[in-house]
Amino acid sequence: MKIQGKMFMWLSVFLLAMAVVYGVWSKEPAGTTALFLAFGLSIMIGFYLGFTAKRVDVGAQDNKEADVADDAGEVGFFSPHSWQPLSLAVGGALAFMAVAIGWWLMYFSAPLLLVGLWGWVFEYYRGENRTQ
Repeated sequence: MKIQGKMFMWLSVFLLAMAVVYGVWSKEPAGTTALFLAFGLSIMIGFYLGFTAKRVDVGAQDNKEADVADDAGEVGFFSPHSWQPLSLAVGGALAFMAVAIGWWLMYFSAPLLLVGLWGWVFEYYRGENRTQ
């Protein structure tokens, strides 16, 4: 984590320099503000990663002699046969189409989104997957 923190700190220095140069040369407030906000975000992430690196064990990415396999571990648990993302995707697509076509389309997308979200949250509390 230490190297990522240093990378974000160097990125924040670069973004600050570019924000100042861009602001002086262009006199355009929107881009200058965006670059200063990117600087702030980058320095927050860099500070967090540097602060956290002091409190956790050294990871494989901080060891120059490490192999790729040294950082391998459990990725997590993924649902093998869930239909809920399909409902969320169709509902989300209809909701975004409602912005372009008409707000009346939200009446059809909201139930799909709610059913998909409800099913996804409570997927392992009912049915055959209850014991997993």
